[in-house]
Amino acid sequence: MHTVPDGVEVVATRESARHLDSPPLLVLDAVTGFLDAHGIGSGRLAWQRIGDGQSNVTYLIERGGASVVLRRGPRPPLPKSTHDMVREARVQRILHGHGVPVPEILAVCEDEDVLGVPFYLMSRIDGTVVTDTIPPHLSPADQRRLTSEAVVDTLVALHGIDVSGGDLASLGRPEGYLRRQVDRFRGLWEVNTTRDLPAVERVGEWLGSNLPASQAASVVHGDYRMGNLMFAPQAPARVLAILDWEMATLGDPLADLGYLTATWSEAGRPATPLELTKATRSPGYLTQRGLAERYRSRTGLDLTPLPWYQALALWKAAIFCEAIHTRWRRGERPHDTSFGPSLASGVPLLLERAGHYAGLTATTRR
Repeated sequence: MHTVPDGVEVVATRESARHLDSPPLLVLDAVTGFLDAHGIGSGRLAWQRIGDGQSNVTYLIERGGASVVLRRGPRPPLPKSTHDMVREARVQRILHGHGVPVPEILAVCEDEDVLGVPFYLMSRIDGTVVTDTIPPHLSPADQRRLTSEAVVDTLVALHGIDVSGGDLASLGRPEGYLRRQVDRFRGLWEVNTTRDLPAVERVGEWLGSNLPASQAASVVHGDYRMGNLMFAPQAPARVLAILDWEMATLGDPLADLGYLTATWSEAGRPATPLELTKATRSPGYLTQRGLAERYRSRTGLDLTPLPWYQALALWKAAIFCEAIHTRWRRGERPHDTSFGPSLASGVPLLLERAGHYAGLTATTRR
């Protein structure tokens, strides 16, 4: 843990922040005051940045025996309707009441004068997130399979919640979800790019002309993947919490399955910038096909149109990755020396993979 912050990411005081060209992500005296106001810990705090997010930022905060997690958006200016931490906290509070495994929301700050953007505090969960390496307790062959199965079964349980009324209805309108997704992301491309990639329009046109009929309505996480799941710190493999609810809404459950399978790392398949959990390339994990089959067997949904949802997932991923690439080119991600630059070729690669699922591979990378 850091106890003496330095640099532009974290500063000790509001006064120090005023002298920076770019606003810091964490101002310790401001956070300390917020913790005091909510009776969380006492004395000096220590901080550590955690998680693999390329968009929103998460910190572990420890103070006087208290241990909490702070989540905030990136530095302003923020694109309209994105990085809504207030809504993300509300979504988790609602889902917690329906038995969904999510962290407890402790406090929400809507006052942008504190850190420049809204943020929230949530409980710290003692668990394991699987990314590049396999934790020892989840490494045996039987645990690798159980881990894969837990990923699917947790998604099935989420999609099985009745969303026809009550507080869940406030999360979104499932009717027309797929059409809105295609139309919205088409519009986002124009405002988030500085280059011409014809594959974006080509794949978008195909998606819009081949909309499948939704078979069900459910909570849609929007970024459901292994790296957004926290597993118990001991065997057997068990999901303790689903993380990162920024894009959650009500819609078509196969959108989550399409994203999960299209971004799942698997031996023999080409890597993309969305390969954020490389561990599943190792033997013992379910394949993309195996994940889909387990989901189908537990939901009864027809997965014939799954390639459409996989194309949608990677097309959307290309568009929001392009936004990150543009921010990096403008100097808004000064400490990013790898992910942002890699998207110069990474975004076209995502579009190529989207085109593969759409049957347009031969012409998507022009």
